[in-house]
Amino acid sequence: MSNPTEHGLPANPYNPHAWISGDPEIGAGTWIGAFTVIDGSGGLVIGSGCDVSSGVHIYTHSSMRRCVSGRDYPVVDRAPVRIGDRVFLGANAVVMMGVTIGDEAVVAAGAVVTKDVPSRTVVAGVPAVPVGTVEIDGADVRVNRSPR
Repeated sequence: MSNPTEHGLPANPYNPHAWISGDPEIGAGTWIGAFTVIDGSGGLVIGSGCDVSSGVHIYTHSSMRRCVSGRDYPVVDRAPVRIGDRVFLGANAVVMMGVTIGDEAVVAAGAVVTKDVPSRTVVAGVPAVPVGTVEIDGADVRVNRSPR
């Protein structure tokens, strides 16, 4: 196994195997797992006390229009992402540019978030849709599933 300092990723204070670009604002007590892509190039705020699980990708840009136009569309689109306080992002979730995720929300593993997520909402799927709510009473935390 190679030494983490030899992988070519820029150093960051969160995880030696996370790729953090741009200048994101990351709140106190936020944990970032390995093999994450944190793209702050279009503006990114991650609140305090969040858990960003391994494999999560957060994007604030898209080169799709530039690519499919053969570069006739000359720019990379960018839009900021805001993630509230105490948000849980499950393993391998993807957050697309321009999205806001409210406080105490839960994004399930593998979900692709393309629209805003209200506070204390649980989302899952591709694209992510609301599947429940989070109820907090001190240390008592419950996830209530929505009827389908």
